[in-house]
Amino acid sequence: MKISKIEEKLLLYKIRKNDKQAFIKAYDLYIDQLYRFIYFKVGNREEAEDLCSAVFLKTWNYILENTLKDHKTLKALLYKIARNLIIDHYRKNKDRENISLDGDSGIQIIDQRQSASKVMELKTDLLVLETKLPELKDEYREVIILRFINELSVKEVAEILDKSKGNIRVLIFRALKALKELLEKDEKMNSNI
Repeated sequence: MKISKIEEKLLLYKIRKNDKQAFIKAYDLYIDQLYRFIYFKVGNREEAEDLCSAVFLKTWNYILENTLKDHKTLKALLYKIARNLIIDHYRKNKDRENISLDGDSGIQIIDQRQSASKVMELKTDLLVLETKLPELKDEYREVIILRFINELSVKEVAEILDKSKGNIRVLIFRALKALKELLEKDEKMNSNI
């Protein structure tokens, strides 16, 4: 479910006024996007769920402390908090070996109204992304997740990453080029077998 910029600003205004219903609506609007973003960064369903919960808890604490004044959009704030929590998560767990026990990815990005062939194509694309994204630089992986998986605009990605729109466009270009090179390398290796 997407909302207009005006609706998002109204929602942020209500949240700044400690409106719990508006916060619940924001949770419903952004939980799936944030979960996908976090999941692709940590690769484990339970950790992604825990970090998602922490994002909203931290956001609610910002609301209670009345420190939301600086933020223009709620979406950018949520992603910034998520990024910081992911960084903290990796710092805290840097010596621990992570093995995902998830049999399936646990994420849902497929629209059930699509044809069976389209669903299969999307599942194949998701599988390719899950195997190739970890091989990319963190910066590239992050920009691909934000722009193409969570379908954020270049402007929104720029706000979240604190970079200019031009810088984000260059990053997206380089990330896609690196991903393409990985896929071509795999294809070449598979054809030699």
